Amino acid sequence: MLLLVLFSSCRSTRLLEDGQALVAKVEISGIDPQFAEQAKAYIPPDIRPNSRINLFIYNLANARKGRYRTQNIRNVGEPPHLLDSTLVDFSTQQISRYLISKGYFNTTVNHEITLKQRRAHIYFHVVPGEPFTLRKVDVDIADPQLEQLYNEERSRFTKIKPGARYDADSLVAERERVYHLMRQQGYYEYLRQYMRVDVDSSLRSNQADIRLFVDNPEGQTVHTKFTIDSSFVTIRHDRPDLNRPVPKETRLTDGLYFQDYTGRFRAAPIARYLFHRQGDRYNVDMENLTYDRLYELNGFRSVKISYDKPDSNRLKVHYELVTRPYMGNQIEGEYTFNAGMSGFNIGNTFTHRDLFGGLEQLEVKLRYGVLFDSRLPGNLLDRVFNNDFQVGINITVPRLITPFAVPPVGRSGLPRTVFSANLQAFDQFQTYSNRYFSGTLSYNWFDTRYKQHNLTPIVLEYRYGRLNSEFAQRLVDQGFLLYVRSNNRAYFGLGSQYAYTVNAVRLSRLEDFLYFRGALDLSGNLLGLASQVIDFKRNVDGEKEVLGVPYLQYAKVETDLRYYRHLGGDRQLVLRLNPGVALPYGNNSSLLIFEKSFFGGGMNGIRAWQARTLGPGNYNREVLDPGLRLNFRNLDQLGEIKLEGNAEYRFKLVNDIFGAKLKAATFIDFGNIWRIDENELNPGGEFKFNRFLGQLAVGAGAGLRFDLDYFVIRLDAGMKVRDPQFNGAKQWVISEFFNSREFKERYRITNAPDRYNFIQYNFGIGMPF
Repeated sequence: MLLLVLFSSCRSTRLLEDGQALVAKVEISGIDPQFAEQAKAYIPPDIRPNSRINLFIYNLANARKGRYRTQNIRNVGEPPHLLDSTLVDFSTQQISRYLISKGYFNTTVNHEITLKQRRAHIYFHVVPGEPFTLRKVDVDIADPQLEQLYNEERSRFTKIKPGARYDADSLVAERERVYHLMRQQGYYEYLRQYMRVDVDSSLRSNQADIRLFVDNPEGQTVHTKFTIDSSFVTIRHDRPDLNRPVPKETRLTDGLYFQDYTGRFRAAPIARYLFHRQGDRYNVDMENLTYDRLYELNGFRSVKISYDKPDSNRLKVHYELVTRPYMGNQIEGEYTFNAGMSGFNIGNTFTHRDLFGGLEQLEVKLRYGVLFDSRLPGNLLDRVFNNDFQVGINITVPRLITPFAVPPVGRSGLPRTVFSANLQAFDQFQTYSNRYFSGTLSYNWFDTRYKQHNLTPIVLEYRYGRLNSEFAQRLVDQGFLLYVRSNNRAYFGLGSQYAYTVNAVRLSRLEDFLYFRGALDLSGNLLGLASQVIDFKRNVDGEKEVLGVPYLQYAKVETDLRYYRHLGGDRQLVLRLNPGVALPYGNNSSLLIFEKSFFGGGMNGIRAWQARTLGPGNYNREVLDPGLRLNFRNLDQLGEIKLEGNAEYRFKLVNDIFGAKLKAATFIDFGNIWRIDENELNPGGEFKFNRFLGQLAVGAGAGLRFDLDYFVIRLDAGMKVRDPQFNGAKQWVISEFFNSREFKERYRITNAPDRYNFIQYNFGIGMPF
């Protein structure tokens, strides 16, 4: 396909009319690199080189008898960008104006066009000259109070200083910052037009003087500072015919009045996130904050805030809230296929957005999945490899419900209290069945805009897992009694979890920042303390029991540290390190349970490996007999230690293809999982400081991302470079890539029914990290 695209793009000039030339190259020379990309933006897209893929699609659809169609043109791909001397002249002028705005007042820009075989190369030659710097910056503010305010705050935001390069964008930014500052401080009627700038560039030595003026309103000697008088909230249905003829009226303290034409809402939960109160100074930040929180409540389709003046320096605030539908239902499904196994998942989600009148959200999720194994004998039902049924209920309350008073935490983000209950029933063919219940109480809040806390003080779990009796006996006969005991049992868990996240809101931005997430998961400590006082019953393995089953006791820590570096345009470098340790102890010292174990591989980890097929350590599944390899799939490659790292370079390929931005990435992934102690199930899987570096898997690859703004469709292909299941130089499996048929045959003989794939394809929604 790539060769076809290249070949067709080379021949695309044959479709042009006489006198036409396809723009094949555009370059700007002589310009400072920091301005080069922005200067190119002033060149119209119509005289930039085509995307080869889009041009190929257009040519394929619109070529007829060696020429382009003139009628019934199919609107696909991208039409050829033809040389237009008028646009070249226009671009020359625009580039010059842009550089002048950056302080290069003496800049000259010329262009050169070369033609060869109906292809045009356009060169813009820039001679920028020396940039002008600021010699003196004067400020003339008519209102003394505004002048004092500006002088107190200007050092915090201004970039207009003597010695700095003249930059028109800095002047625009200064006006915007002054506008925002004044509206923060109560000057509701302050307008951007009150600030103007005079520039004197007639000085010698490439210097300029600037004078900033801030005028008073016409006919006034000062600007008026406003305070909030009272607030009126009106709530209506999105469909007018559903509104009550007479609203439900509520009056709160601080001059808050509510009129609810739906009759469903309580005033207090909404008033909590109206940040302008009676007697407060008007502040545009409080207005924007109110918009943010009211929309985050997820109950209003439209929020409008307006003001009127009962007198010269007071404001009445009017909130017009239009509700979203109270209830919604969503059905979704997917088909899965991988390595001879296929199946489907179907789910239904019911949502109620105002459960108790305070915008509490109820969410009920039902999900069923089934996986078929084509290698099993019999009819379709006999080939069911596993069944998975799940139901979950969440109630989210938009505030922190605690038995003690807590300070307000709504300014940096919407706080939430979440009550959750989940039930799962899972069965895998002739191997394993599991019944699992969990209930949690969680608190989510923001310390600042960029620092988020997630505290779950109560995590209640109950699991009843059973291995198939014949399968369990086979494991015992193979010497895996420990594995049978750890999975063929029930448990009770009572613990707590905490996660701290920094800069999660920046993940979709193209800027430089560090992202951090640290998570702590503890279970059984309270019960462990209680066991020092209460004589809990013990089972035959010596484990203490609560409600007839042993309780869990473990500690798990995981961190995710990333560095995002913006390289200009849509180019970005992301470096990531993701270690974790899970330590079972006390009543659960034998082995960590499946749900709390780490695994390697997958679309968001080391992408050259399928999820749960990497590690632990040097473990190779050839030590198992074929029957166990078939039934142990995803059960034997788990660990208590995890180390994973990624380096990914992201860039844009095409700005518009079928309505989406086509982006791409190249990446290198490395890491593995390990057991803490030697385990007879996974020989070579334990962690040792003197050899763990030699057990790191390495994968490399590339991917495409279709960015639709609301979500990203991702396709990655990862190639195995180093595989730790082998020994010595054989770990560098990349050397076998061009001898893959013989290598895969040898692997099939020793590891059947497992197959070896050098390349793993991953399809997903959203970025990998």
